[in-house]
Amino acid sequence: MNNIRKMPLEQLGYNFIEDELPKGKDEYYLRNEQWQRQDQYRQLTAYEVEALVRNDNTSDNWNNIFVSNEFNPQLVQHCHFFGMVRIGKLEPYYLEYRNLKLPVGLYNSTICACDFGDNVVVHNVNYLSHYILGNEVIIANVNEMVTSDVAKFGNGIIKSAEPENLRIELELCNENGGRSVLPFDGMLPGDAYLWTRYRDDEQLQQQFRNFTEKQFDKRRGYYGMVGDRTVVKNCRMIKDVTIGTDAYLKGANKLKNLTINSNAEARSQIGEGCELVNGIIGYGCRIFYGVKAVRFVMASHSQLKYGARLINSYLGNNSTISCCEVLNSLIFPAHEQHHNNSFLCASLVMGQSNMAAGATVGSNHNSRGADGEIIAGRGFWPGLCVSLKHNSRFANFTLLSKGNYMSELNIQIPFSLVSNDEHDNTLRVMPAYWFMYNMYAIARNSWKYVDRDKRTDKVQLIEYDYLAPDSVEEMFQAMAIMEIATAKAWLALPENTPKKELTEKDLRKKGKELLLEKPEDVSRLTIYVDNFENSNRRTMLLKVHKAYPIFRDLIVYYGIKNIVAAGKPSFIALQAAVKNAKRTPWLNIGGQLMKTDTVEALKQKIRKNRISGWQQLHEAYSDISKEYPGDKLQHAVASMLEVKDVPLKNFTTEQLSQWMVDSIQTLEWMAEGIYKSREKDYNNPFRKMTYNSEKEMNIVVGSLEHNSFINETMNELGEYKEKVRRLINEWEL
Repeated sequence: MNNIRKMPLEQLGYNFIEDELPKGKDEYYLRNEQWQRQDQYRQLTAYEVEALVRNDNTSDNWNNIFVSNEFNPQLVQHCHFFGMVRIGKLEPYYLEYRNLKLPVGLYNSTICACDFGDNVVVHNVNYLSHYILGNEVIIANVNEMVTSDVAKFGNGIIKSAEPENLRIELELCNENGGRSVLPFDGMLPGDAYLWTRYRDDEQLQQQFRNFTEKQFDKRRGYYGMVGDRTVVKNCRMIKDVTIGTDAYLKGANKLKNLTINSNAEARSQIGEGCELVNGIIGYGCRIFYGVKAVRFVMASHSQLKYGARLINSYLGNNSTISCCEVLNSLIFPAHEQHHNNSFLCASLVMGQSNMAAGATVGSNHNSRGADGEIIAGRGFWPGLCVSLKHNSRFANFTLLSKGNYMSELNIQIPFSLVSNDEHDNTLRVMPAYWFMYNMYAIARNSWKYVDRDKRTDKVQLIEYDYLAPDSVEEMFQAMAIMEIATAKAWLALPENTPKKELTEKDLRKKGKELLLEKPEDVSRLTIYVDNFENSNRRTMLLKVHKAYPIFRDLIVYYGIKNIVAAGKPSFIALQAAVKNAKRTPWLNIGGQLMKTDTVEALKQKIRKNRISGWQQLHEAYSDISKEYPGDKLQHAVASMLEVKDVPLKNFTTEQLSQWMVDSIQTLEWMAEGIYKSREKDYNNPFRKMTYNSEKEMNIVVGSLEHNSFINETMNELGEYKEKVRRLINEWEL
């Protein structure tokens, strides 16, 4: 049966903390730490008590009602007070927000042990208990708004004397809970990533738990907070929720155990029909229209809309999820998922990603246990009606065409188009697809993510450029794969059968020779590759003869681009900056790229307690961000020289000058590709047939000539040419 306690009425509003109080403390001691204005309040005068009673207000003890000197009792009507209540300035004004106009004061509400700032509006709140409201807060038409003495506000902690089974954990990346983390206010994507990885490192894992435990007070008795100028209207139930300033909550069904971060520069909003439980909501987030979220963290400026479900997941900054279902996933910044019939489960998605309609990524229904995972690099784009199987892994900027992929995949080549050829029962992978056929999309996406990064606190430096250390490292891996696969295909021909078995080094040498010197011959080969799919069927590489030189040219352009951006005063200064340049592995730590060695050093500092809390770790992220341009420059130069097969000690000004000129040609080719890939949409008769005329088409979709991104690309091309020419002259190359 329901456990309904029957208590004396005079206790209502008192004995908030159901635990032993510290010696010399009363039940209000934490409340007073949170609200340090208690010295600004006084007890009611006899006239004020009389006025309050005349206005149909009641209190269990009028001596426990404290007010400021500017208190106006005429602005408190039909309210019932229990426990100690402190009321700030009340003046004869009304507050207006989005056409809601309500007089300042407390009306038609039951109020239990609360503090109010100046000129608040509280209208028709059936039960408001143990909250601290800031200045000019509006609370209207709320059924229940309460705080319990064990409120944790979404953080993964337990309070004094609470059992461990009440702790909230996020089961990220895997449905079996093997990668669980404790959510906490301020959790960055990098924190979530490091914590979910390295599960065999017990010392590191324990440190992360210690960070979280130390960050929060286990004492019972903290009140819920509502920051200045926040508006809460037409909500049903709000329990154990703390809210920042300038937030806007309207029509929510249930908000429980949450931290809602908000401020004047990054206002958070929650709209109609939402039910949010056990979560952390970052600054500038927007949640609307029937969203259901349970056990979640939303990083700043992310959005949930139109009935989306987010469960046991972390959503990175500047991301949007609409209409669909996301479970047990860790999502890095700049993720887009807009379609009702898409599904994402048990996945690590490393950002700049987009889920198409009908995409089913990570269903465990096709495995023996709910323990599979999918890892997708930056720029992951599963197309229409793609279905994937655990476990699978995808390199950066992988595009999957429509299809049911029945086996586990390990796509090791970035910028690829992957297709499932059911007719020939073959998996097909086209390297460098984006650069050959859709340069507009990949370039525009990098541009738009920078443009849409609304973070006000950029602790982690998020890399949005598609040519970056992580993707370039994968391009080197891809070139090795293409070299070996090409050599094997060539040697499989009867006339080319080798006299002895070749080593991997020999295969790479032969494949490189063929790709660089005999591309036409390579174009006629049928090239297969191993270990891309867990099945007996073959995986075919397409257009290798075109993709290979594109990767090489782009790596050289990556090197020159970073040299130009570095702005060194001379070639000698450049040599000094890159004297230790070498290629090393890189990791994507929540959207921030770090050298593997840097991550190992970071982990060691955490183990040895030289980094002893989340704030210190975030400061380390910031310090690493400052080193990133220099590290990236070294990687870019080392990558360029490796492609050119030139040792660093033999790097000359003549070579640099020529490669700079070549980089202009590469950028011109990219700019032309951007234009032509968009131009196809305007020349396609099937795209044009829904319009009466070309003029109407231009009005509806915008003209090609006035495309802002293309025009900006052309301007950047001109600026880049000028920078290169100036650098060549200044350095006397």
